[in-house]
Amino acid sequence: MSPPPTELPGRDALTSRILPSMILSDGSVSSMMPPPNAVAPRDPDQGARGRFSVQGNIIVTGGAGVLGLVACNALLEHGASGIMIFDVNPGAVQNEIDAMRVKFPAAKIAAQVVDVTDENGVGSAVEETANALGSVDGIVCFAGVVGCMESLEMPISQWRKVLEINTTGCMICAQAVARQMVRQGSGGSITFVASVSAHRVNFPQPQAAYNVSKAALLMLKSCLAAEWARYGIRTNTISPGYMDTILNEGEGLAKHREIWASRNPSGRMGSPSELTGAVVLLASTAGTYINGADFVVDGGMTVF
Repeated sequence: MSPPPTELPGRDALTSRILPSMILSDGSVSSMMPPPNAVAPRDPDQGARGRFSVQGNIIVTGGAGVLGLVACNALLEHGASGIMIFDVNPGAVQNEIDAMRVKFPAAKIAAQVVDVTDENGVGSAVEETANALGSVDGIVCFAGVVGCMESLEMPISQWRKVLEINTTGCMICAQAVARQMVRQGSGGSITFVASVSAHRVNFPQPQAAYNVSKAALLMLKSCLAAEWARYGIRTNTISPGYMDTILNEGEGLAKHREIWASRNPSGRMGSPSELTGAVVLLASTAGTYINGADFVVDGGMTVF
């Protein structure tokens, strides 16, 4: 009898394994990764608008956070027909959601209470999104947590929690969305929000669990970019530097903020709006040949 799918093969069975093989797109016109229509519009304004057009419906996890809300607005400005916010507490930003509905009356804008580590809950939420909005055409994964602690003192339970939310949570959401996209047969875009912490050790705060969780996302997006391109699904990451949000405010962080700014060629932290260009690009028609890429948006911090 074969072992259940959740079990790994025993040592004696290793030599009799039959490994699965990736299937890549052939890039033909009839494939899910066809070349674009090379005919340029006669109207230059129309061409400019269409180049960064966001089509269809986008899920934004952690969408009730500052970065998530700004991204939602940017995606709607560029043509998204629907936005679904996944967050553990979307009710905290109900006023902002209502304001988006007034600003974009033609768009469908909704929110669900979602724990990204709950596999069944995420699957149900994606299905509900498809039913409510008509399709799922993209996802931007902002949901995440950070913990700063000396590694000698860190409880392993904290390590596991950070990786469970930041890394496994992204995989759960990406898998559920990809399955929906495959059912639709329309492809789409998956964007993980990683971090400069995936590229270098932060200073001066110790945060090994967070750094590892974000570094894992860089490899995850590369693996999924390779596996899922044949379905017309592009998977990329954005690696922000220190962003000027409530997470980086307070007197207790004043000295750290000075150090972060002093070690950055731009001399400051980033504004949430400065992340939206990468978010829109990867979700838009301008990003159809961007797959497996990581966009570092950090003011030059990682050049040192």
